[in-house]
Amino acid sequence: MSTPDNWQKSSYSGPGDGDSCVELASTPAALHLRESDAPEAVLTTTATPVGLLLQAIRTGTMGEPRT
Repeated sequence: MSTPDNWQKSSYSGPGDGDSCVELASTPAALHLRESDAPEAVLTTTATPVGLLLQAIRTGTMGEPRT
């Protein structure tokens, strides 16, 4: 598996290094997420689950069963 080198910080994070934030990177086959405080722990997924997660966060439907 290729290691991403294009990590992007969340827009909700502060401007300096050391701020706690979620970072996202992509490779041709996957999306990668990590916490800036533990960059060695990377979650690898695809665009569909991340899109569903973001939609649930935006609409306030986290934890509700899908129909």
